[in-house]
Amino acid sequence: MSGETILALAMTEPGHGSDLGRIETRAVLKNGEYVINGSKIFISNGQLAELFIVAVRTSSPERPHDGISLLLVPSDSPGFARGRNLEKIGLHAQDTSEIFFDDCRVPAENLLGEENRGFAHMMQNLQQERLFLALGAVAHASGALKHTLDYVKSRKAFGQELSRFQHIRFELAELATKIQVTQSFIDDLIPRHMQGEELTREVSMAKYWASDVEFEVCDRCLQLFGGYGYMSEYPISRYFLDARVQRIYGGTNEIMKELIARQLGI
Repeated sequence: MSGETILALAMTEPGHGSDLGRIETRAVLKNGEYVINGSKIFISNGQLAELFIVAVRTSSPERPHDGISLLLVPSDSPGFARGRNLEKIGLHAQDTSEIFFDDCRVPAENLLGEENRGFAHMMQNLQQERLFLALGAVAHASGALKHTLDYVKSRKAFGQELSRFQHIRFELAELATKIQVTQSFIDDLIPRHMQGEELTREVSMAKYWASDVEFEVCDRCLQLFGGYGYMSEYPISRYFLDARVQRIYGGTNEIMKELIARQLGI
């Protein structure tokens, strides 16, 4: 792997996010080519990617999940078009786009994996993606905490540094504890995942828990900045805004809880 090509994964559609089994972007095999029609939304790297892994419907079986395939679509393919670079409240350093397929044609050999087995292929990789998101969430929370610790040591109110007030000391102690406990859980999962262990329940727990902790940490840290925390010139405001999406992408936290419940047999 040379790292010379920018990739994007295109699964989500305007009408189908968490319910990937019902995607409508369709690909029909004709004369050795797949002809693709449909659209995708919220695609990370959509403005920059040179190659897209696109989830498409290639058949309509009784079980919708069984009719999905993955196709490799170069950005210069005829019939492919990039849409808007969507304006987000956070994560401004990363582009997020719409993409469109209007009789877009790619060779049949661009099929990734088995035809109609795309949903299973995607599910196999979601464990790693969600573990990665959990790790990113706890790192983000740690950064927000460090930034806040520096602030409360220098900011003065009522004649003393904020770090001298018991309420603030207790607040930061609680947040540091939550971060450490979350980090310990993730540290346990990483080697188990690397060894090939099936960890659907544990990784779902880690993704939802870590992103909840991340948002709580950023919210409570921003509060300690007072009015300054609400100003865009202060980095803590960016920590807060960037944290919000973690509970949405990669599978919403509500979906994570549903997966956990299924693993519990209920």
